[in-house]
Amino acid sequence: MNADQLARLAEEAAAAGASVAADRFRTDLDVERKAGDEAVTELDRAAQAAVVDRLRETVPDATIVGEETGTADAVPPDKTAWIVDPIDGTENYVRGNRRWATSVARLKDGEPVAAANRLPSLGDGYAGCPGLVTKNGQPVAVSERDDPRRFAVAPIVWWGFDRREEYTAAVQAILERFGDLRRTGSAQATLSLVAAGGLDGAITNVAASPWDTVAGAAMVEWAGGRVTDLDGEPWRYDSYGLVASNGQAHDAVLAAAQEIDRAATGTPR
Repeated sequence: MNADQLARLAEEAAAAGASVAADRFRTDLDVERKAGDEAVTELDRAAQAAVVDRLRETVPDATIVGEETGTADAVPPDKTAWIVDPIDGTENYVRGNRRWATSVARLKDGEPVAAANRLPSLGDGYAGCPGLVTKNGQPVAVSERDDPRRFAVAPIVWWGFDRREEYTAAVQAILERFGDLRRTGSAQATLSLVAAGGLDGAITNVAASPWDTVAGAAMVEWAGGRVTDLDGEPWRYDSYGLVASNGQAHDAVLAAAQEIDRAATGTPR
């Protein structure tokens, strides 16, 4: 399959999972808690099953890495797989907050080659492959803002109660350097906004799971932005930390992310 076909399949699979989750959005749900107090519902599992079914219709022998049970839980040694998050932003989902996404990405030899994030409650769908990112079928690009005082930057991924000094550092670092702060509660939704120009940056020092990040991070780069780890090196699915920006003032966004890590380690990077 070529890049366009892979992107189309990612989009269709994400739409399949999103439809299942959307049908039960804002209804009574039984909410369970994983290790780390992370919410999960039967809809997370049902939506993932719908994504997997759609992928296997076209690629029966696909290796699929997903957040929920029933798929691999890590990228395989050959670094080639489909990466699935059925509901990224489950805490939003169970609260009736519309900011959640179904995410699907294709990783080949460790590099993303297709991605899609579907946000059905907002009516938005993002899809991409190298050189092209679309929102609702129309090409999009990162913002052109170059003055950090006009940037809106988001802290992404979660710092638990035992890491609140890092969360505090993230907020402080953003507010000291940029015009404003946003937090959506969904890493994939946030990264999609960076790719489409609605936000100018996103930062975390957490070693995030690939299903939380690969699709959105890839689309930021394909839309003209920049994504690195905390050392400023090109970001990978297994990187420590994630720093995404429109590329216009990436050093400032990177410095903000490094402030978080300094709070955690007590030493500069």
